[in-house]
Amino acid sequence: MANKAKEEAQENVSKAFGKYFRTSPQKLNLVAQTIRGKNAGRALIDLEFSKRRVAADVRKLLQSAIANAENNHGMDVDSLVISEAFVGKQVVMKRFRARARGRGAAIHKKFSNMTIIVKEQEQA
Repeated sequence: MANKAKEEAQENVSKAFGKYFRTSPQKLNLVAQTIRGKNAGRALIDLEFSKRRVAADVRKLLQSAIANAENNHGMDVDSLVISEAFVGKQVVMKRFRARARGRGAAIHKKFSNMTIIVKEQEQA
C-alpha cells in the first residue's frame, strides 16, 4: 500500500490501466515486452505496425497514458519513456464443445488487463 502512495506522489509519473483485453495474458505480455523501456513515440509506431491483433488495443492504452501525462501532470510528450508495462489475469469465460459419446471438452476464453506507466525522462 505504501508503494502505491509513493508512486502517486511522484510528479513525473503517469499511468493508464486497461481491463478486459480479449486475449490471454501470455500473448499480451509478448506485446508488452516490445514496448518496455522505449520512447513513447517510438512505441506508438511499433504498435501501429505490429502484426498482433491486440496491438491496436495496447496502442489505445498507451495513447491514454500519454494523454494523462500531458493533461493531468503537465509533462512534455516528447520526453516520455515507458518505464513499466505489466499484464495481469482477468476473468475466464468457460465454454464447452460437444465431443463424441456424449462428452464435452472445456474451452477457456481468457481475458487480461494491462497497466502502462510512463515517466518523463530528464534531459541530460
